[in-house]
Amino acid sequence: MVVALSTGWFSNMSRCGHRIKITANGNSVYAKVVDECDSVHGCDDDIVDASPAVWNALGLDQSTGEQDITWSDGDE
Repeated sequence: MVVALSTGWFSNMSRCGHRIKITANGNSVYAKVVDECDSVHGCDDDIVDASPAVWNALGLDQSTGEQDITWSDGDE
């Protein structure tokens, strides 16, 4: 499972290659940060762009667009 983080959270690649813990809908998963999210309007908000595998593991409906989640650094 992989994610891209917003520019501020990507932090000049300091989180690239690390795992984060994502929690939503009563479930938690770990995903590897592989990229900075891409947006024509910039990407400075608190954005986690997750792969479909992350959405599925969290039991979230991908057709609804944005979802409320929490995340934290998850390297163990």
